[in-house]
Amino acid sequence: METDSEIIVKKPKRFRRILATALLCVLVLAACLCFFSAKWYVDTYGRIGFDAVLFTLTSDLNGVQSGLITEYLLHGALPAALCAAAVCLLLFFPWKKALRVPFLRGRKVQLFPFSRWFSAILCLLLSIVLIVYAAFDVELVDYIVSGLQISSLYENAYVEPDSVEITFPEEKRNLIYIVLESMETSYLSTEEGGALSYNLIPDLYQLAQENVNFSHNTDVGGFREVPGASWTIGALVAQTSGVPLVTPEDVSDWQNGYGKEGVFLPGLTTLFDILSENGYYQALMVGSDANFGGRKTYYSTHGVDTVYDLYTARSDGIVPSDYFVWWGMEDMYLFEYAKQEILEIAEQDQPFAFTMLTVDTHHIGGYTCDLCEDTYEESYENAIACSSRQVYAFVQWLMEQDFYENTTIIITGDHCSMDSGYFSRNVDDDYVRHVYNCFINAAVEPSNTENRSFCALDMFPTTLAAIGCTIEGDRLGLGTNLFSDTPTLIERVGYTAFCTEVSKTSDYYASHFYTEQ
Repeated sequence: METDSEIIVKKPKRFRRILATALLCVLVLAACLCFFSAKWYVDTYGRIGFDAVLFTLTSDLNGVQSGLITEYLLHGALPAALCAAAVCLLLFFPWKKALRVPFLRGRKVQLFPFSRWFSAILCLLLSIVLIVYAAFDVELVDYIVSGLQISSLYENAYVEPDSVEITFPEEKRNLIYIVLESMETSYLSTEEGGALSYNLIPDLYQLAQENVNFSHNTDVGGFREVPGASWTIGALVAQTSGVPLVTPEDVSDWQNGYGKEGVFLPGLTTLFDILSENGYYQALMVGSDANFGGRKTYYSTHGVDTVYDLYTARSDGIVPSDYFVWWGMEDMYLFEYAKQEILEIAEQDQPFAFTMLTVDTHHIGGYTCDLCEDTYEESYENAIACSSRQVYAFVQWLMEQDFYENTTIIITGDHCSMDSGYFSRNVDDDYVRHVYNCFINAAVEPSNTENRSFCALDMFPTTLAAIGCTIEGDRLGLGTNLFSDTPTLIERVGYTAFCTEVSKTSDYYASHFYTEQ
């Protein structure tokens, strides 16, 4: 019979054993969450760089596509919980029956259940393997290695817009900038430089052929993705400022420090700042919540006068007061809303710049509206084809308006599609994907549009050139005016070398852009 002192001694030991087991189970659960979350993210978005993952992890969830959180819970969190539960039960449950096998001299060796120490070691090893695998899967290791290196790219190649002369034409041109979600030239047929056996976007192809298209080949082509511009807000910042979007080291602040009122790279001079200083009225229109990803903050704090989104569309009677599908409202409503507001803006006695962002071609699978045809087996292809037709119709409408003669229209994708499932099914792994672009009614003729190597950063000075501005040196930010004969940074140093440099830590970026100068 145990004495009181023996019982007192055993209680702390039992408590420590239970506590150690609980901590190990938590570790296994965390490791499984890392593994399955990384797998879900890569399967859903593709490998788009850990900078995009970090931005997503530290962003507000307002405006997220309906169903996306449910998808994660079902295919990320739930498998992780089930896997962790199975492992912990196997390793730590006090099984009554033991599995023993004969060994030497008739003695039996117990194979199961495992000893406490062996279970603990297995638990630690499994957790390490899962976490390391997840880190490589989302390219965290590459991100850390790059972050430990300091780049002098900005000191050597960044052109501060305020330091060069930008001359506007005597009669300033209007700008309509249409950003198409996930629109890339891969949707063209192989004969046209794309990746498919058929052309999903014949209308956009026609617009690019008939107007100015900067291409990586001799047909309709586009630009490569670079780090910091592989997701929507990153691409928007890159195209309008000539720098990639870098998440601050201190990511404890809500929305990466970018979602706070009045704070989004305040030291950065953007396209909108320049247009605002030159008397432009500017507007942004999206069909979702403009706050998502910090978009409203970025645009409104850099010179944009009005931001239209799902909520203003409701209040303006474009859609019912409680309307919400997928990300917000379909592009068919967005284009009608844009027509209404552009007509009003064009009546003002000042040049205008109107930016709009479509969403129906977002992953996963796109969104098919009432205008979409059921031509293809994949819903995503029907959404892409429908977007092409809607954009073409919208451009034709713009061409019929009185203000068109003095208006430049730019159509561009934001980044390559993140619908990795679609591309794994339909596109060869070795195919190099490019983002679509088209310049309509530009004020200047390009020197060379074919066989160019460029990226989203080059859109910044190119946009200004398209509306008739002359830029001293033809470079702004890290971008180059594509209408000129000046080589881009990618053409000078090569795509891989450029991506390596922009992935490194930059003291210049942190000291000049995070705070107002």
